[in-house]
Amino acid sequence: MRIGFIGLGNVGGKLSGSLIRNGHDVTVRDLDDGLVAAAVAKGAKSAESPRALMEVCDIVITCLPHPTISAAVVEGKDGLLEAAGPGKIWLEMSTTDEAEVKRLGAKILATGAAAVDCPVSGGCHRADTGNISIFAGCDRATFERILPLLTTMGRRVLHTGDLGSASVLKVLTNYLATANLITCAEALTVAKGAGMDLNVAYEAMKISSGTSFVHETESQVILNGSRDISFTMDLVLKDIGLFQDVADRAGVPLEMNPLMIQIFKDGIARYGARELSPNIIKRLEDATGLDITAPGFPAEMVDDEPEETGYEVVPHRG
Repeated sequence: MRIGFIGLGNVGGKLSGSLIRNGHDVTVRDLDDGLVAAAVAKGAKSAESPRALMEVCDIVITCLPHPTISAAVVEGKDGLLEAAGPGKIWLEMSTTDEAEVKRLGAKILATGAAAVDCPVSGGCHRADTGNISIFAGCDRATFERILPLLTTMGRRVLHTGDLGSASVLKVLTNYLATANLITCAEALTVAKGAGMDLNVAYEAMKISSGTSFVHETESQVILNGSRDISFTMDLVLKDIGLFQDVADRAGVPLEMNPLMIQIFKDGIARYGARELSPNIIKRLEDATGLDITAPGFPAEMVDDEPEETGYEVVPHRG
């Protein structure tokens, strides 16, 4: 199976790297020539346009920072649509809007090709080792066709239902992660303000009912001071904005998310859109004069689990 991959950033570069490392036939495309060259050095080929990728590949994966960029890649000049057709698959691994992926997917489906929204969750360090989780929204036949590919890039793969369903669940989980990040920042700052040893506070949170994946990853890089989780404030704001859109369409009145949007807008106004997202804690450090760092924590997260072939997660039905 010939695979095209568009978008070699923090996540896409690692996902495509898993495919290349495991011997797949991969052709890449990115506006950054350096990222393309690095992938080619590992064994990939390169293509001059999305259309050229779709012409020579069975599956084209997009992993891009914003829905507008995905739209340009799919329906713009020399886009995927110009070469899509029966037997081809567009696999959207970007975090995107449910309505937008359905709109673009309908155009792909009209050519006789298949469309999947397929976002990932679990952090860049797990994307790097092929141990990340993957959601897939599409018909069952398409899912079974792409499952061997997904279990190369990820450890746990969940078929979420029809096209668009995976994108809803992805922004839902990113909403939860953002809420975790804000509350971890507040808890650590209160611990320091109350005179607690932050190394002890970290362990207390980790072994208690208050722990979370975010605490066990992002709290560590917060305490190190690097705040480097390979994710930026503008991307957080995009994701929780997409979650707000889902809630608005569903007629669900939210209280937490609008406040979180305000917090991250303020963080961007203070520190810049490309500031690392865990540095949202700087708002509290600035307000209190406290330094929320402690010795012994890593500057970045590394997945120490061995790479393993993934598997399909089957929902519990009782």
